[in-house]
Amino acid sequence: MRISIITLFPEVFNPILNASILKRAQAKGKVSFELINLREFGEGRHKVVDDKPYGGGAGMILKPDILSKALKSITHARKGTPFVRVVLTSASGKPYNQEIAQNFSKINHLIIVCGHYEGIDQRFIDKYIDEEISIGDYVLTGGEIPAMVIVDSITRLIPGVLEKPEAIINESFTENLLEGPQYTRPEDFDSQKVPEVLLSGNHAEIEKWRKQKSLEKTRKVRPDLLK
Repeated sequence: MRISIITLFPEVFNPILNASILKRAQAKGKVSFELINLREFGEGRHKVVDDKPYGGGAGMILKPDILSKALKSITHARKGTPFVRVVLTSASGKPYNQEIAQNFSKINHLIIVCGHYEGIDQRFIDKYIDEEISIGDYVLTGGEIPAMVIVDSITRLIPGVLEKPEAIINESFTENLLEGPQYTRPEDFDSQKVPEVLLSGNHAEIEKWRKQKSLEKTRKVRPDLLK
């Protein structure tokens, strides 16, 4: 899989992309990352990429022509191209979830445009963006952190990335349920003991217990998932 990221701050991605699972995924040849510095396509001596909004208002807007040049620098970066998806990180986008992550993980080439400032020109969105994605109902300084969330969540779903593929089968949001409690050694911690069923060796009962605890946690923490 190829992931291209258009951003004003490519340097913030390096620590994330070169650590842990993302680093190993690249080493295995399962994914490649490409950082496109939007500033390189800016105008004039100061490499300007934004301007004041028509009609007035606070903040600055990323210019559509600058964004277009950056996007066109990426091979095969065309809206609607099979197996290529162009995504914008935006507070006004569709809420991101595990289902979207799973769908994205099957794409050959994902292009993420990081929003910034007050927003980006709507004409660029209309012409080039397949989908706007939000990671929550709050506003961030820029789209770099949401892009990192998207990249991390989909890379681990690519077949062959995790050493134990079964690790993603019973995670939170599988079957719209949160993952239940987990325990490890020591068996007794601060007078709190591991539930007996987990020590029984009865796999059927363990699975039944985990399902029940998963349902209880979902009902308590995220009842909206059960609707």
